[in-house]
Amino acid sequence: MERLPLLLLLMQCSGAPGQRSPLNDFQVLRGTELQHLPHAVGSRPWQEDVADAEECAGRCGPLLDCRAFHYNVSSHGCQLLPWTQHSPHTRLQRSRRCDLFQKKSYVRTCIMDNGVEYRGTVAITVGGLPCQRWSLRFPNDHKYTPTLRNGLEENFCRNPDRDPGGPWCYTTDPAVRFQSCGIKSCREAACLLCNGEDYRGSVDRTESGRECQRWDLQHPHPHPFEPSKFLEKNLDDNYCRNPDGSERPWCYTTDPQMEREFCNLPHCGSEAQPRHEATTLNCFRGKGEGYRGTVNTTAAGVPCQRWDAQHPHQHRFAPEKYACKDLRENFCRNPDGSEAPWCFTSRPGMRVAFCYQIRRCADDVRPEDCYHGAGELYRGSVSKTRKGVRCQRWSAETPHKPQFTPTSAPQAQLEENFCRNPDRDSHGPWCYTTDPGTPFDYCALRRCDNDQPPSILEPPDQVLFAECGKRVTRLDPRRSRLRVVGGQPGNSPWTVSLRNRHLP
Repeated sequence: MERLPLLLLLMQCSGAPGQRSPLNDFQVLRGTELQHLPHAVGSRPWQEDVADAEECAGRCGPLLDCRAFHYNVSSHGCQLLPWTQHSPHTRLQRSRRCDLFQKKSYVRTCIMDNGVEYRGTVAITVGGLPCQRWSLRFPNDHKYTPTLRNGLEENFCRNPDRDPGGPWCYTTDPAVRFQSCGIKSCREAACLLCNGEDYRGSVDRTESGRECQRWDLQHPHPHPFEPSKFLEKNLDDNYCRNPDGSERPWCYTTDPQMEREFCNLPHCGSEAQPRHEATTLNCFRGKGEGYRGTVNTTAAGVPCQRWDAQHPHQHRFAPEKYACKDLRENFCRNPDGSEAPWCFTSRPGMRVAFCYQIRRCADDVRPEDCYHGAGELYRGSVSKTRKGVRCQRWSAETPHKPQFTPTSAPQAQLEENFCRNPDRDSHGPWCYTTDPGTPFDYCALRRCDNDQPPSILEPPDQVLFAECGKRVTRLDPRRSRLRVVGGQPGNSPWTVSLRNRHLP
């Protein structure tokens, strides 16, 4: 009985899988179907009744003759496949119904550990010699018999004897019996530039050896980084990534006791050049990640805290850890891919604030991003305000309760979070914003070059006195967060009278 606690401890520390998903063994291609060309000889696919993609992966995973599966998103159908995209007589095709899941060991171009599980199609040695087929004993005799379990197919590089050097093969040269294939480890196949925000490698383990959780799953750790919402971040399968501008790539783990960890990845050599955002000094483009100007106050005029200081606000953006982000002095920057340049403030009660007073560069607006008239017919896909704030979806009710919705104004085509002008505002298309402090704002659009601005004087016969002077309401008054003391909200039309006070 004295050894029981020690036994339990060893079980906990010996790389227990935690809450791993069977999908972790697969690499997914969304909206893709793998076709096997007609009249091709070989095994055929078969159907399984399952509840979801995870169960389908659980059926395919242990089967030696299952290398991939189709999952029908609408019908929840599961079709197990005996081939992958690298098999002969197959081709990939776009599909509205299916997602294709393929076993990583068959499609990954690098190896994990010593490559015992490698099932790729490399058939040339590191010295450039063609590999001998495993089913042949000439020119080099050997003891191995191809089976489904050992994966000794064709003349592909394999590691049946667990050689520390990785996959190898017998060669077709009688003078060279066998040779390594030089397949890189996944850790060495891709390196980090700067903070690794562009890393697209295939490492799926953390620096402590924990397996990564898939980005498209919410267990064991719920998280906001759904791949469909962060397409530009390439949150593939359960590979290490850096979607939030952290110090280096990381992942959520399959260990319920450890939410996330960094991954141990090599940095590229000094000769490798990072992909720089186009730098600007007096304005910003996109999200302002390339802004290198010297503005050092927030839009409200609050001085910024120095990046190399931890007071009044502690933070992780130490300049030495973000060498490519130019975190000098207390200048506004965007090291984490936020909506616009920002900074920690010098006020203890205000942690961060955007520097929206920095203007957007004039050439940041694409030629097609313009509108005619008042923009009531604009149907483009711009979804940011003139200050770079992302628009709120028209169908959403947070952070702002809208007056105009796809239901209440169907003629305005209020799609997604695209800029529109449902109330024919003379200033052009606008949107509700995702900033709780800014209910709505005008969009990063310009009037088309061949368009004349509308006159502020309408023909007398078009003036509707039943509407003239009415207050414009864009927010549900029951949800307004503003307080007016001793009066009513003043957004009615108004004029200024300029009088000559010069005495004769």
